[in-house]
Amino acid sequence: MVNIVQMMQKASQMKQKMQEMQARAQQMEVSGEAGGGLVKCRVNGRFEIRTLKVDKSLIDPQAAEVMENTIIAALNDARQKAETLMGDETKKIMSDLGLPAGLDLPF
Repeated sequence: MVNIVQMMQKASQMKQKMQEMQARAQQMEVSGEAGGGLVKCRVNGRFEIRTLKVDKSLIDPQAAEVMENTIIAALNDARQKAETLMGDETKKIMSDLGLPAGLDLPF
């Protein structure tokens, strides 16, 4: 019975830590740029793209919006892949805490 109690305590600790991390991530925004500032973006801590700006000197002004939307789509694809990696890391943390791999935690 002790193992189950310990496992539930670890799961509770992990849930709390994950919730705290997610709350901090939602508040955080990070800027990125490339090309000496000709391309700029802002993302939040959950890897969600908030803004993207491409200096018009880099592109045909008539196609700027299409280019920006395409870049956002590519960045969001990368974000989804990063989320998959984070899921794998979460599974590793669970394993390190001695929690079963199939344990479905509500966070």
